[in-house]
Amino acid sequence: MAAALTVDKTSTGNEYKVKDMAQADFGRMEICLAEVEMPGLMSCRTEFGPTQPLKDCQITGSLHMTIQTAVLIETLTALGATVRWCSCNIFSTQDHAAAAVARDSAAVFAWKGETLEEYWWCTEKCIVWEGRPLDMIVDDGGDATLLIHEGVKYEAEYAKNKTLPDPSTTDNAEFKLVLGLLKESIPKFPTRYTDISKSCMGVSEETTTGVKRLYEMCAAGTLLFPAINVNDSVTKSKFDNVYGCRHSLPDGIMRATDVMIAGKTAWIGGFGDVGKGSAMSMKAAGARCIVSEIDPICALQACMDGYQIMPIEDCLSYGDIFITTTGNKDIIMADMMAKMKNNAIVGNIGHFDNEIDMIGLENYPGIKRTQIKPQCDRWEFPDGHGVIVLAEGRLLNLGCATGHPSFVMSCSFTNQCIAQLELWKERATGKYEKKVYVLPKHLDEMVARLHLAKLGAKLTELTTDQAAYINVPKGGPYKPLHYRY
Repeated sequence: MAAALTVDKTSTGNEYKVKDMAQADFGRMEICLAEVEMPGLMSCRTEFGPTQPLKDCQITGSLHMTIQTAVLIETLTALGATVRWCSCNIFSTQDHAAAAVARDSAAVFAWKGETLEEYWWCTEKCIVWEGRPLDMIVDDGGDATLLIHEGVKYEAEYAKNKTLPDPSTTDNAEFKLVLGLLKESIPKFPTRYTDISKSCMGVSEETTTGVKRLYEMCAAGTLLFPAINVNDSVTKSKFDNVYGCRHSLPDGIMRATDVMIAGKTAWIGGFGDVGKGSAMSMKAAGARCIVSEIDPICALQACMDGYQIMPIEDCLSYGDIFITTTGNKDIIMADMMAKMKNNAIVGNIGHFDNEIDMIGLENYPGIKRTQIKPQCDRWEFPDGHGVIVLAEGRLLNLGCATGHPSFVMSCSFTNQCIAQLELWKERATGKYEKKVYVLPKHLDEMVARLHLAKLGAKLTELTTDQAAYINVPKGGPYKPLHYRY
């Protein structure tokens, strides 16, 4: 199907492929509402806009194409950048947001409900620029970074002995598509991704799983350009992951199912930042909440917060809601779902789709799938009982709802904006090597400070003597690097 896709152009020459450009006005109205709720990004426009620090910078973004992301994109363009964007998830695009941005400010290739083939077509279109290659990447989950690194690897093989990627060498459906895409492009453009890797000044990565990939490449010595780990900024991990999930997990469950959470038994897989916010939301909604953990420290935290700790196997028969948050794989398997009570709800709020065994479920003997509504399916086992799976095992808060609210995404995306500014400013200085970096603490504090006035907060100021007594600068940073918020 993706082979038949064509790129459209606006009257001003912007390339795009979205579901419905007629939704652009609706998207623009919601973007205007979101701007009021995103003071960090709007402050970046006010402070940096006049000097156009990103002038002549070509930025590729692979991150959920939502209303909140639209405000990030238009902040980058307000600072002088030219932008191409795709979503990092087949279900997360808000079509009215994609239409508004495509019409008004940037090239967009994204729509809700893409096939995997269409998804990788969009990713390639986002990465490949006419003329000179991209300068920087905003990534979420690492797919844009992955495609470039795999492209460089296979271009080197092709240059050496004309070997092309072989999709049959992997059982992973998505990686088959990546290899197929490269197999088709390399004979036509044998140095495309190598050129991109040389041009790229760096990537800022949004999420835990993408950061994990970056650290692995860095340790192996294969990372091709500098990277800033935005995920581990405190104003990202503790705000987006905890408070964002606290808001958007129940939102996704309730929009998809209309099932009352109060009185139910909810199981949460993992008690990291995402798990903490998720468990908090289920408990606040009146559910009895059970947590599974491998880490004794996180498990002890969960105990002290009043949660019961047990493996999933111990509560399969009576749990009502099962949510994975781990970033790992093979957390809820098909044989586990077969043991759940009728109409138990199964969902994932981690980045990828491999926490829930969707392949095993699809191939379970005698299984029957019924779509209740888009991204809400009932899978019936041969004995007649079934489970309700949300968003096909992908991010349910974005697949079934609209993801995190604007205010908390302002914290995350202000970090992204600052990271892009830093990488571009230092592109010729050698400050950033082909390694993974975290933004310094004073910038973390600045991001938090930008959001306080919106909430009516007024900070207490240290006296000179007080600052000297605890040995911190009067204006911050106020905590040592090892401090855990």
